[in-house]
Amino acid sequence: MTLPGHVDHLIVGAGFARLCAAIKLAEDGETDVVVIERAGEVGGTWRDNTYPGACCDVPSQLYSFSFARNPEWTSSYSPQPEIQDYLRSVARAYGVTDKTVFDTELEHAAWDDEGQVWRCRTSAGEVVAKTLISGTGGLSEPRLPDLDGLATFRGPLFHSARWDHSVDLVGKRIAVIGTGASAIQIVPELQQVAGHLDVYQRTAPWVIPRNDRRYPTLERAALRRVPALAKLYRTGIYWAHEGYVPAFTWQPRLGAPAERGALMNLRKGIKDPVLRAKATPHFRLGCKRVLRSNTYYPALASSNVELVTEQIARVSADSIVTGDGVEHPVDVIVVATGFYTTELPIAERIVGRAGRSLAEEWAAGGMSAYKGTTVHGFPNLFTIVGPNTGQGHTSVVFMIESQIAYVRDAIRTMREQGYAAVEPRADAQRRWNANLQRRMRRTVWNTGGCSSWYLDAQGRNTVLWPKSTFTFRRGLARFDTQAYDLQVARPTPEREPVA
Repeated sequence: MTLPGHVDHLIVGAGFARLCAAIKLAEDGETDVVVIERAGEVGGTWRDNTYPGACCDVPSQLYSFSFARNPEWTSSYSPQPEIQDYLRSVARAYGVTDKTVFDTELEHAAWDDEGQVWRCRTSAGEVVAKTLISGTGGLSEPRLPDLDGLATFRGPLFHSARWDHSVDLVGKRIAVIGTGASAIQIVPELQQVAGHLDVYQRTAPWVIPRNDRRYPTLERAALRRVPALAKLYRTGIYWAHEGYVPAFTWQPRLGAPAERGALMNLRKGIKDPVLRAKATPHFRLGCKRVLRSNTYYPALASSNVELVTEQIARVSADSIVTGDGVEHPVDVIVVATGFYTTELPIAERIVGRAGRSLAEEWAAGGMSAYKGTTVHGFPNLFTIVGPNTGQGHTSVVFMIESQIAYVRDAIRTMREQGYAAVEPRADAQRRWNANLQRRMRRTVWNTGGCSSWYLDAQGRNTVLWPKSTFTFRRGLARFDTQAYDLQVARPTPEREPVA
């Protein structure tokens, strides 16, 4: 479709959050909805991350929409192509593809207080919208490391989320920088083809066993024909994962049994005591993202792999030089150093009522929103997967559906009560975030002895939700008008009669 000049609801992006918003608004009779997506198809994170071994670390039955369960998953943890196919099929089935303008990027959005609308400039033209729903997420903009000489490297260099499939890796000297969630999936794949593989580790992660299994044909048929069985699977997995919450948010020592399991996984995968010591984490489990793999440690122990723990001093045209002066020759560099999670790039493009961008509002005090969804000074802006809505233990899709329910109730309230604009009061947003940060003090993310991408430059955790997810859902069950400044439509000025 082509971009219209006016729309009731403009949704930015076409991953899980954006699809859910478009689908649920349509169910409410909101037909004037347009989705803009900078790429050529839906998928978001699962469209962009096509690196070897890309797979979800949340069980398939939970990492999907509750209203669109998929009986065709081939295993308990889905590989990237299956998740991408699932998102494509959901978009087609619910008609979202027909409402999406592809290859279109939001360049600038400014709130017009007089007109009570968002005036948006995109790469395909301008559009005026009553509400702006941002669902770009925190794992959409790759972050490159700040390394001296990185730009001088002459060989192929790419981020894990921008994998260059044209590069022949067979027999090459490859360097992987980073040991996070993507890296531990990439390393076992590269180990099988590389002539030599260097893995650069800043901090050893906790890696627990990945209890994956293939779904046999009979089981998949049962899931297809008995919807209640799929619902039972999902419910059981959800509550099993909620069992991690006390160890993460209340008493980190409760994670000791999981730590023992992770150390057993380490001992099983790496026999060499020197290498095992290098790969042993020295912080509480959960302080950083907990990783799942049965193949990462055996890959590190392979004869063609070296785990490098010395800090990188600089990069040259054909090598990486570490702080001990050792020069490591390299043909290809794979950067697996994560994303911009606490400084969302889209925030620079959204300008609120006072003429300040969202990035400027957040610069001093860090990211903050009311219920992770609305922001004071930015009327009719809804941020899906916004500040403090991330998860360290379960599926973000659950959080997305909770936020969309809140947005739907807000839009229903606006339509039924005749409000042209809704904006959270400053005091309501301040209280919400003060309570969050108080809760954050006792969590493993603040007391576990590590630094992580959950924390911003001031050490505040502005990414994760510090309670159970059902508490979040309950808190967003209805649109609480008492926390908002509510504006009725302003009358359109009458024009002077033409003489």
